[in-house]
Amino acid sequence: MTVATAKRHNVQRHFSTCHKSHNASYPPSSALRTEKARELKAALGKQQSLFTKPVEKSQQTTEASFRATHFLITNKKTFSDGEVFKEAMMIIAKTVFKDEKNGTDVISTLSNVQLGASTTVRRVTAMSENLTEQLEQDVATCKWFSIQCDESVDCSSSAQLMVFIRMVFDDFSTKEELLTLLPLQTTTRGVDIYNAVKSFLVEKKVPLEKLVSMTTDGAPAMIGRHAGSIAHCKGDTDFPTFLHYHCIIHQQAICSKVTGFEHVMTPVVKIINSIRSKAKQHRIFKVLLEELSAEYGDLLLHTEIRWLSRRRVLQHFYFSLLCEIKEFIQSKGDDISLLEDTEWIPDLAFLTDITGKLNHLNCELQGKGKTVADMISAVNAFKAKMNIFSVHLQKKRVLHFPSVQSVLNDNASASETFDKVVDKYSEVINRLGQEFENRFHDFDQLEPCVSFISNPFVQVEIACIAEQLSATFSLNAGEVEIEIITLQNDLHLKAHQSEPNFWCLVDTEKYKGVCTAAMKVASMFCSTYLCESAFSDMNFIKSKHRTRLTDSHLHDSVRVAVSSYTPDYSKLVTSMQCQVSH
Repeated sequence: MTVATAKRHNVQRHFSTCHKSHNASYPPSSALRTEKARELKAALGKQQSLFTKPVEKSQQTTEASFRATHFLITNKKTFSDGEVFKEAMMIIAKTVFKDEKNGTDVISTLSNVQLGASTTVRRVTAMSENLTEQLEQDVATCKWFSIQCDESVDCSSSAQLMVFIRMVFDDFSTKEELLTLLPLQTTTRGVDIYNAVKSFLVEKKVPLEKLVSMTTDGAPAMIGRHAGSIAHCKGDTDFPTFLHYHCIIHQQAICSKVTGFEHVMTPVVKIINSIRSKAKQHRIFKVLLEELSAEYGDLLLHTEIRWLSRRRVLQHFYFSLLCEIKEFIQSKGDDISLLEDTEWIPDLAFLTDITGKLNHLNCELQGKGKTVADMISAVNAFKAKMNIFSVHLQKKRVLHFPSVQSVLNDNASASETFDKVVDKYSEVINRLGQEFENRFHDFDQLEPCVSFISNPFVQVEIACIAEQLSATFSLNAGEVEIEIITLQNDLHLKAHQSEPNFWCLVDTEKYKGVCTAAMKVASMFCSTYLCESAFSDMNFIKSKHRTRLTDSHLHDSVRVAVSSYTPDYSKLVTSMQCQVSH
């Protein structure tokens, strides 16, 4: 019998009518009555568990499916790899748990995990939407943000525009995240990039008034004075006044081209290609290296687009495999006079050293979470090193050029040659340093602001720095000047100036202008490293074996693969009807 309405008098009437003997058998407040109530609750629990346990088990297998899919996609695996992964898992389970007490249950549970190709696609889409929701919440709550964007072509010749965002929050914490991956269906002109970005920002209701800066590569479609996407954005009244920077890593790569020395690199690449371009010669050369117990088992290829490989190519060529290369070339009857030229060998050594220093700078500029201060510091340090190197070379000291030093130690005649070419090397160093000075003038203008934010208690011309901050970040110069004076005389803040989270201790209402400048600096990108890195992931995901991958599935896969957010698995599981695998 059921009670229509759970009111007190209804329940009491039901009890006195249908359970007359209950009070006599189980007196109120007695231990017997308490035990009976416990038994009835336990029976009800068992009855309910008959239905809840399968549901819970189904939810667990669905969550396992989401977690496994996330693992596969972050490792850039295909959708169909889920089935292979599950089959391998089942083989392991049947082998390991076949004699265990609960082995059958374990194997049965694993077999219910949904990892089919179509299921994996739905899981990736669901996780991408969940990660997008988390991003949109952060974009709405952040104080300021900057974006970096770059365009590339995937393996099916579709143009893809990658956009990353860096957000700063009230506690001065920052997040870097993929904002979107936009396909450009036809042309990739500046107006096309502008329209794609503007449409996305409007559609997603991104607060444009919080935009601080945009960082791009140096392509005309990006930074063209009249037709570039940046020019279109700056001419759009919906966009605020924002800063724009050409990727510092790209600029460094352009600066490196002034070193020249094609008379060294061209023959080296030609010799390497002559060995590696023909399969038979390549096999014979590797056998020769093995017979001679060479330090390395093969030569490295070099291409212009992968210019970071230059230093390793040169180092392997001269300092590890030169004798083997000469012997191999002689065995074919070719001329090796260049490889024994006492004027060419020092040039090879110098180019090896200088490319090594450029590579080291490039690696310092790469990576996630790099701040403006980190990048400006690295570039300034390199320019200072160039000055020192030039002074040393003029004094005929090669302390910072180990490859040149090695050549001079091994070859007495090379010392005479070095005396003749030392001025040429010094000129290359000076030219490289001057190119850095010319290229990075936009960062030189930003440097005083970044330096002050990094150390607000340094002695500066207050009026001057206040004008620079106000001009750079659209602030009131008078208010900023007063805030700087007050800040530098705040004894409490002075006592905590060395703490890494210093700006979290500053009252954002009292020092509104200075804190705004600090937040904007914290939000800024100086390179397109995240875009370049994500393009590598994109090309791995959409390879020549997956050319039919749609733009939407590519976007979802890239987001799941590169996102710093963790999918909300509980929310994902509860939002769908859980079913076991077929």
